[in-house]
Amino acid sequence: MATTTTKPAAPPRRAISQKRQQLINKIIVNTILAIICIIWTVPTIGLLISSFRERDDIRNSGWWTTMPHRETVTLETVQLPPDTDLRAPITLPAELGSGTYTARQIADGVILPDGRKVPWENRRAGLIAVQGQAWAMNTNFTFENYRIVTGGREYVYTDAAGNEVVEAGEDLWGVLINNIAVVIPATVIPILIAAFAAYGFAWMRFPGRFVLFTIVVALLVVPLQVALIPLLRDFVSLDVNGTYMAVWLAHTGFGLPLATYLLYNYISQLPRDILESAFIDGASHFTIFTRLILPLSLPALASFAIFQFLWVWNDYLIALIFIGSQPNVQVLTMRLADMVGSRGQDWHVLTAGAFISMLIPLLVFFSLQRFFVRGLLAGSVKG
Repeated sequence: MATTTTKPAAPPRRAISQKRQQLINKIIVNTILAIICIIWTVPTIGLLISSFRERDDIRNSGWWTTMPHRETVTLETVQLPPDTDLRAPITLPAELGSGTYTARQIADGVILPDGRKVPWENRRAGLIAVQGQAWAMNTNFTFENYRIVTGGREYVYTDAAGNEVVEAGEDLWGVLINNIAVVIPATVIPILIAAFAAYGFAWMRFPGRFVLFTIVVALLVVPLQVALIPLLRDFVSLDVNGTYMAVWLAHTGFGLPLATYLLYNYISQLPRDILESAFIDGASHFTIFTRLILPLSLPALASFAIFQFLWVWNDYLIALIFIGSQPNVQVLTMRLADMVGSRGQDWHVLTAGAFISMLIPLLVFFSLQRFFVRGLLAGSVKG
């Protein structure tokens, strides 16, 4: 008895088209993301490489010359006969093709048939350089730049006139301590206050709760710059201007609205059953907040901590107004601005100082980045 076999049905053409379109969209998105990453990463790599290069290398070549590349190098030098008249056409030696050229043509560089270039090495001495293309890498790196920036040690360099100049280095360790003393309280204080406020708005019922929360949200659009003069007057009258307390209060006051709004969106979406069970067991609001809310809100807390830390760490205007330029309380951004003004040509020092200022924010971001996306999406999806 003959048996018949049936071929499996081919997938619909529409399904194949959709899969192909999804693949194309995925490739386009990944390509765009890769380009954006490269655009953001390349300058950082250049800054890092430049911070390890010597002063003369930075001034004479780009940081990309530290990678394998083709460049023109002098292969050998040729001495012209002593009786050569440099004012008349010059005949090159036989090994260079025996061509006749003027001194001006040699100064511009004569291209030989084999691709080599022949310019003057020392016209007065009758020396001609023979140049050609070769692979090269500028691997002359040094840690001296970081010693100059962090240790304040003196360094010597030769200027354009050939004179040796002695410069004093920068001592950024004390400035880093000042920056940390400003950033940590200005980050922790608003997080703690905002967490209490967000819990109250989310889970406590009291008169005027909606009005107060609306005011908090409205304060998100108020920039700190509009309050600089009133705050400065108040801080001067309270005798806190020129101290870290003034910066703490300024960043705390204007960081609270965003922190409260962000944490409220997250805390309000926590399961109600957990809190009701805690209330049944006799837990107080403070116990619930410290034992349940804070551990469960870690993604939102870390997300705002990253934002606030970066804002305060990179702040220049607020520190300049409320602290001033006193060396004992000066922060990192102010010292870097002073270095740009006084050492505008010392790129080996500036790049080392700039990378040091980036190092701690990068460590903070990468240590908390696993919570970052979860914190940004806090409260955006309700289920």
